[in-house]
Amino acid sequence: MGFGHSAIPSSLAIPASASTAEPHTQIRTQPQPHRTTVKFRSSKSFPSARKAATLEIQRSSDLPSTLARLGEALTVKDLNAVLYHFKSSNKFNHISQLFKWMQENNKIDVSSYSHYMRFMANNLDAAEMLQLYHNIQDESARKNTLVCNSVLGCLIKKGKFDSGMKLFQQMQLDGLVPDLVTYSTLLAGCIKIENGYPKALELIQELQHNKLQMDGVIYGTILAVCASNSKWEEAEKYFNQMKDEGHSPNVYHYSSLLNAYSTCGSYKKADMLIQDMKSEGLVPNKVILTTLLKVYVKGGLFDKSRELLAELKSLGYAEDEMPYCILMDGLAKAGKIHEAKVIFDEMMKNHVRSDGYAHSIMISALCRAKLFREAKQLAKDFETTSNKYDLVILNSMLCAFCRVGEMESVMETLKKMDELAISPSYNTFHILIKYFCREKMYLLAYRTMKDMHTKGHQPGEELCSSLISHLGQVNAYSEAFSVYNMLRYGKRTMCKSLHEKILYILLAGHLLKDAYVVVKDNAKFISRPATKKFAIAFMKSGNINYINDVLKTLHDSGYELDQDLFAKAVSRYLDEPEKKDLLLHLLQWMPGQGYVVDSSTRNLILKNSHLFGRQLIAEVLSKQRVQLKHKNLTR
Repeated sequence: MGFGHSAIPSSLAIPASASTAEPHTQIRTQPQPHRTTVKFRSSKSFPSARKAATLEIQRSSDLPSTLARLGEALTVKDLNAVLYHFKSSNKFNHISQLFKWMQENNKIDVSSYSHYMRFMANNLDAAEMLQLYHNIQDESARKNTLVCNSVLGCLIKKGKFDSGMKLFQQMQLDGLVPDLVTYSTLLAGCIKIENGYPKALELIQELQHNKLQMDGVIYGTILAVCASNSKWEEAEKYFNQMKDEGHSPNVYHYSSLLNAYSTCGSYKKADMLIQDMKSEGLVPNKVILTTLLKVYVKGGLFDKSRELLAELKSLGYAEDEMPYCILMDGLAKAGKIHEAKVIFDEMMKNHVRSDGYAHSIMISALCRAKLFREAKQLAKDFETTSNKYDLVILNSMLCAFCRVGEMESVMETLKKMDELAISPSYNTFHILIKYFCREKMYLLAYRTMKDMHTKGHQPGEELCSSLISHLGQVNAYSEAFSVYNMLRYGKRTMCKSLHEKILYILLAGHLLKDAYVVVKDNAKFISRPATKKFAIAFMKSGNINYINDVLKTLHDSGYELDQDLFAKAVSRYLDEPEKKDLLLHLLQWMPGQGYVVDSSTRNLILKNSHLFGRQLIAEVLSKQRVQLKHKNLTR
């Protein structure tokens, strides 16, 4: 971002040749074991000898052995300069080797950590960066703003905003005093996360509470957050506040506010902003004019958009596909497919640089217009003319091939994704599952959804509900229940009717234990007829050890148990005398809930009382009889 704070002040960005700057304070110093090193005899020759040693280390092809000979002669400042030199030369392996040696030999300071973290931000993953930070033993270094800002910056760049915020809070507890760089770093993370504006607002309020004054960088970042969250009114407020406080907006501030206007197509405000910008002596650049094009397209001003695209071309700002894509996408979404195709053809005729995004827009637009053959042909044309692929274009091609039912092309596209190590997205899985369902390959659709879920993508309710129904129709009952559980335990909302739908499917497949789980957790969403069907099925053939639990669950849910259910339960127990304890428990439980067995069931129990103990059965039934008389008297 053009208006970002630098994590390290320029005064600390030391060139490789620097050797006379003031030395940094070392973090810790301990006696070193004896080793063979270069020794300098006279103070007069010391600086030149150190410089020679520094140059030899910088040019070394065997860094570990060179450090063993010369490293002890150099100061931490010298070694930090070497780190900087290796970064300038893109020698990242040397950076790692040198930093490790500095740690092992206690020649390290705050700038060493900060430099290493910034230089290696693209080479270390978030977990490695966190481990590096947590392994810092010196407390003052762990709460130093340079070090903390470097770690937080790495996490934010890698999309680990939540981890960054959690670490930031811990850093504050440990004594970090955040500065403007800290807050601008965290605010930048709010740009790319969902619903980032409220989090950004909290940071702004905290910044102000800490008596820090918002500067041009902070304003630029919060404007970008507003734009990414479609908060044009808030962006306008911050822009005016910034001017009121005496800050002069630059092109990046204007660009961010203009981008905020593009979310609602507020072209009148955009035109006024451009005039304001020109009155301040700023000349609209490529970014400004391209963003203005977005505003016009969003506002439906397609004639004005074409004029602006022509201006961009005359200025040399339309050498890549982005301006064309903005207009094409707007036309296509407005149903103007032919006009979008004209822009696309013009772009192809002019040999505009493209990464496939323009093809992706047109293929998707043709699919939406149900022009599947044309979409497929365009996808084929892209395959033969380009070797640039990304997830967006591959998904668009996949969609076109799926819509025309070309399984071979679908498989080839998936193979290409695998060869290019491009991970499928939510849209990839969604396209494939819908295609497999349309082709009646329901088990393949299920396996795809299972893979989708394993990869961390939560399938939508509509897609899950449709697949559950199809799986039920082909007797894939356990697979249908698996899809139900993906949705049930996910973060998405779930239609209440889906519980009853899966219940009927499980009953058809005689998966009564799973059906019991559904009823137990969702009884209030299941109709009485469905509950009755489940109850009868379970009493008839469900696991006998769960019969009492099922009856209690049904009763607790408000379902009134009838004599037919008790008769079926008693019959199951009589068929398995070893379950006599369960029968006795049921008979003892019934009176307390207002239930008694009817005469036919009572006679059946007495007829088989020798299996359970006549005296015990007689006592239990007697209690039930007393309960029955009491019940009749109170009617």
